[in-house]
Amino acid sequence: MHSAAWHARIACGDEVGAGFLVTGRRVLTCAHVVRCSDRSAVTVSFPNARELGELTASVVVHGGWAGAVTDPGDVAVLELDHDVPLAPAGFAPPQAAYTEPYPKLVAYGFPEGYDEGTLAEYQAVSGQLIAGEWLELVAWNGHGQPLVGGFSGAAATLPDGRVAGMVTAASDTPDVRKGRMLPLDVMARYWPALGELVPRPGHRHDTRGWLEGLLRRAAAESGRVCDPNRLYVDAVGAFGPPLPPGGFPSLGAAAAYVQGEVPDPEAVTRFAGRLRELLDGEAVLRSPAVPSARSVPSAPSAPAAPAAAPSAAPASGAPAWSPVVVEIDHSGAGPDQVTVEVSAYRDGRRRPVGARRLPRNAVRAYVQNRIDEAVAHLAPDADELVTFVLPREWLNEAVAQWECGADDSTPLGCAYPLVVTDRARHHSGRLRHQLRKKWQKLDAGGAVEVHRVECGTRERPPSLRKRLWDGEAGLAGFATPPTAARQHFEVGLNVPVPVLLWPRTGSGCPGHEDDGPCAGSPAGEPSCPGTAFLDQLTASVTGVPPAELPRHILSLRLTADAADEPDRHWARDLQLLWDDPRCFPETTASLHSPVA
Repeated sequence: MHSAAWHARIACGDEVGAGFLVTGRRVLTCAHVVRCSDRSAVTVSFPNARELGELTASVVVHGGWAGAVTDPGDVAVLELDHDVPLAPAGFAPPQAAYTEPYPKLVAYGFPEGYDEGTLAEYQAVSGQLIAGEWLELVAWNGHGQPLVGGFSGAAATLPDGRVAGMVTAASDTPDVRKGRMLPLDVMARYWPALGELVPRPGHRHDTRGWLEGLLRRAAAESGRVCDPNRLYVDAVGAFGPPLPPGGFPSLGAAAAYVQGEVPDPEAVTRFAGRLRELLDGEAVLRSPAVPSARSVPSAPSAPAAPAAAPSAAPASGAPAWSPVVVEIDHSGAGPDQVTVEVSAYRDGRRRPVGARRLPRNAVRAYVQNRIDEAVAHLAPDADELVTFVLPREWLNEAVAQWECGADDSTPLGCAYPLVVTDRARHHSGRLRHQLRKKWQKLDAGGAVEVHRVECGTRERPPSLRKRLWDGEAGLAGFATPPTAARQHFEVGLNVPVPVLLWPRTGSGCPGHEDDGPCAGSPAGEPSCPGTAFLDQLTASVTGVPPAELPRHILSLRLTADAADEPDRHWARDLQLLWDDPRCFPETTASLHSPVA
């Protein structure tokens, strides 16, 4: 049989496309070619092996293509009823499609009138992926067969016959000689088994076998939660290829991407090492490790996993929070314009995720889209802490009530430990130094007293400052929002009190003047809302170490959200300012104004 007999013609309903044999009975094609497979038979024929006739096939893998031309995942794997006596296609290394000078690519398609097939010659425009998915193709010369209907699913082959990708889109008219193809590494996101067929120079075979065994084990141990996005970021490091838009739908897709698209061959080893640690239930990599005997039979020959980077965890008593930081500041472009920067801290370093100048009403949507991306940059075993660094007038913003996203109505404060801090304080060298010393004392001393700032207090701000200093306050509780006790709240911000708590809504006693004392309540009646809040707060946080307060407040928010009448729960609008400089070991760069 001719070596190119693996080219296939695919028919499904009224759709005709191409495909190529990759194993004895499996054929790759586009998902849109077999879009009607639920109601129409799929048939496969091999024009260069006509004696095989038309064979029936079923769709066994679908890349998730949603139906539009620009939707990702336009990949399908067909399985024939039996093996065919043909040599499958051979594959080029993934980088062949991206390397200049871009080679000629030949596609074997089946446009109308060419049931036996015809050839088209094209080449990539650039190594730049379109939307992280496709390579753009243009005609090799101004003559010959254009890419039109019937070429979808065709193998894009190098002059030596090796496959470098698959044609997925063609021009609507013969006069426009353009198209698109999926390179092999992108296809492997949707069918990870393709990774076993594609050569990868520099990747050791024993590492690949080790990883495949771990992936099988992860699939069998379905109770284990292994985030593929975190594992990917952990494997490629700070300077590796960024997480693809939308992340990875599965561990297999992430593993295939690491093997096929990441140039550093050690990334595969790191990915496998982190996965093994998670499957074995180990929190961190304590030393160079090899897979255990129960992971993969051939484990002793597998390469060692690298040791973890030094942790930036706070010392003694403080949890090793890994912050995701949302920093907002005035842009200088007008009162409604702000700059927003989202970043993640890992291994003691800040990793920027996105920065944008936005009108105030667009901030929430931008943050919703970036927090998930930032969390993916954290180590797989990290305790995430979402921290909003806000201008002073934003400190009472209901960020804990913002929804996680357009498709997830969970409040952010019920999805993550979430805190706010004052931007001026966050960048103050004096307060950072004093707060570090305060936290060292708090770590050693356990729980702390709540220094109460009562509703309608007549305490002069200088007196409150002295009380907080003399009492070495670790936690100050305010009975009212910042707007109802502005001067006293500013005192709390400008002294090194690590934790401030207050109700985001309400104004204390009804009817009392802003500068007057709390009127209290008649005998036998409940205390005023501000006093009641402080009583509940004091009872709730007593005995809780300050370092654990973000997690404790998360629990309170979940309880309030689940109450029969959430709006009446005392902790519904609880705002937590929690400030431990040791979680931010680098000096945080100030946001710049993009105004020219």
